[in-house]
Amino acid sequence: MPTYVNMSACDGCGKCVDICPSDIMHIDKKMRRAYNIEPDYCWECYSCVKACPQHAIDMRGYADFCPLGHALTVLREPEKGQVSWKVQYRNGTVKQFTFPMRSTKEGSIKPPQEVVPPPSTEGLRSQLLSHEPEYLKVLSLPMPGSNVKTGGAQG
Repeated sequence: MPTYVNMSACDGCGKCVDICPSDIMHIDKKMRRAYNIEPDYCWECYSCVKACPQHAIDMRGYADFCPLGHALTVLREPEKGQVSWKVQYRNGTVKQFTFPMRSTKEGSIKPPQEVVPPPSTEGLRSQLLSHEPEYLKVLSLPMPGSNVKTGGAQG
């Protein structure tokens, strides 16, 4: 369900532009309103919907999910820690869904340099991923070309 902007509600703050991972949200320089330049390339992550303080961004429903004539709205409620979805079908039926926000506070995730020490020179030459045996909780991993039997069919 690609996003679109309700131009009458948008104030052109640009938060959707800053957060869009596919770089398709832009600000129209003349109207000073956000718009989705390429809906077909929308990742459908709805980061822009969640970030919009004016609730000006909505999404188009697919025909199998919301046939023509539907209304689909998202409400971000950080004070309640939830995101609510409301679908109103053209026959008047309304369905509502509420999901908890799983976002972490900005700055609460430690950068990798604080969590995992840098690999040694020997580790850089290895075919293993950084700290792989340690985090998989094994002493070592079989290497290509070693004589370790994997339990496959014998030929």
